[in-house]
Amino acid sequence: MDLEKKEIHIVPPPMIQNAAAIALGMLALFLLILAVSSLKSYRFIGSGVTATNTISVEGSGDVFAVPDTATFSYSVMATAKDVTAAQTKVNTDGNTIMDYLKGQGIAEKDIQTTDYSVNPHYEYNQTSVCSSGYCPPGRQTLTGYDVSETVTVKVRDTKKAGDLLSGIGSKGATNLSGLSFTIDDQTALEAQARTKAIDEAHTKAEELAKELGVTLVRVVGFNENGSMPIYYGKTMSADSGGYSGAMAPAPEIATGQNKITSTVSVTYEIR
Repeated sequence: MDLEKKEIHIVPPPMIQNAAAIALGMLALFLLILAVSSLKSYRFIGSGVTATNTISVEGSGDVFAVPDTATFSYSVMATAKDVTAAQTKVNTDGNTIMDYLKGQGIAEKDIQTTDYSVNPHYEYNQTSVCSSGYCPPGRQTLTGYDVSETVTVKVRDTKKAGDLLSGIGSKGATNLSGLSFTIDDQTALEAQARTKAIDEAHTKAEELAKELGVTLVRVVGFNENGSMPIYYGKTMSADSGGYSGAMAPAPEIATGQNKITSTVSVTYEIR
């Protein structure tokens, strides 16, 4: 009697099959993530370690631009026997000048009082006669009070600066000074100058690395010494006597150019 050979297949329950499939999937995903992380970290090996082999280079970048803002200061002064009279004179003349400036398109926010002072006014009298090379002390006599107000004006149309200086001088302003030309917002220009400086530093670093027979790895240090504007415009000042009578001819004022300079220092790791 021949016995038939039978193969017996043991099939795990569906629950066990599903669990095994999930476990294998999770294992594969874990191995994939581990491999990707290893590849990413490969190009940054040593990034957490302080670099010991380095070179440092400097770069400088310049940007030129025509200024768009003019700034100047002026004073209104008066002397009288009492404070009230002197202040009234200063206030009257000061308001006249401010009305003129506003009428020329200067915004109120661009007109700022930077100093206001009241001081006693003395006259020195020599009451005794000098003899044998000796002069007895004289006597100071209070004769009134000096009142002064200093105002700073920002002009956003530089072409008006000359006419404004002439105009306020004819209305009693004195001590016209500090005329300077600036760029109201030079953030973008500073960024351009910094980019030029960094490019120059990188070029120097590549040339130096080639001469030394090394390779640049990464930047490990950076410092910017600032973006300092250098002015090429004219400045003007007037004496304390100011102007009087009719309006004087407007001075010819050249705005020139401003140079914004950025200097950087960059340190590279080498190998």
